[in-house]
Amino acid sequence: MNLHSRIKFRHLQCFLEVARQRSVNQAAATLAISQPAVSKTLRELEETLDVKLFDRVGRGVQLTGFGDVFLRYAGASVSALRQGVDSIAQARATGGVTVSVGALPTVSSGVLPNAVRQFKQDATGTIVRVITGETEALRSLLQVGELDLVVGRLGSPERMTGLSFEHLYSDHIGFFVRPGHPLLSADPFDLVAISNYTVLMPTQGAVIRPTVEQFLITNGMPMPPDHLETVSPVFGRSYTRNSDAVWIISSSVVAEDVADGLLQPLPADTSETFGPVGLTTRADTPLSLPALMLMQVIREIAAQTAGSIR
Repeated sequence: MNLHSRIKFRHLQCFLEVARQRSVNQAAATLAISQPAVSKTLRELEETLDVKLFDRVGRGVQLTGFGDVFLRYAGASVSALRQGVDSIAQARATGGVTVSVGALPTVSSGVLPNAVRQFKQDATGTIVRVITGETEALRSLLQVGELDLVVGRLGSPERMTGLSFEHLYSDHIGFFVRPGHPLLSADPFDLVAISNYTVLMPTQGAVIRPTVEQFLITNGMPMPPDHLETVSPVFGRSYTRNSDAVWIISSSVVAEDVADGLLQPLPADTSETFGPVGLTTRADTPLSLPALMLMQVIREIAAQTAGSIR
């Protein structure tokens, strides 16, 4: 058992009251416990820390140098704990708190719906508002306070001023077609052959557009002559499943479709297109308790999902 796990709230509460009262007897009266119980609790804390926290002075006590240092951190810890308890009580009492989330296509089909579903089970009364769109639009809404957080791929570093990014997992682009598509039976498979079909591309404002363009250039391919641009998973899914189109999209967007056999990936090596997916928030603005709770659920769902998109 490490040092931190051996220190309990009762140790901190007792230490703070004795430090405030400068008296074991008065602290015992305030805490409504016996003086021997206070002495025993302090002794346990000193033994755990392996330092002396108080010196006896007449009928009272005074902090040692170690005690004075520990006082600052113990007080902050207890204060933070009380604020956490008060925040939970306030959130449950008021209800109707709104958490606004920006969702890039990377997560709008799988991670976020699953996370919100679980979050709603534990946070009754919280309203979740989900806004989907392109990277720049969502980042702008986040910067002006219209969104609490954005979930998706990391934007370009020069556009991240005042924002903080937390990496959750890495995703890569893929080339997806309907089951039975002619390219699935091509032997050997030639990526250039996708130019014979309509190709669904991410739009110019999409965060993965530069990655897609770089991948095509690296593999000696020009821009497909017959292409559509979209960031809509709904449109892309329907169009691809009902035609011979090839959809270039982040693998996580269609992970469930692939698992259900509704779409299939072309055998193209896109490992070089891996990029970070995560949570973006304003660096200088504290989040509400419900927003922090939702972020934690997103982390948990993302950890479960990461393995299915490799």
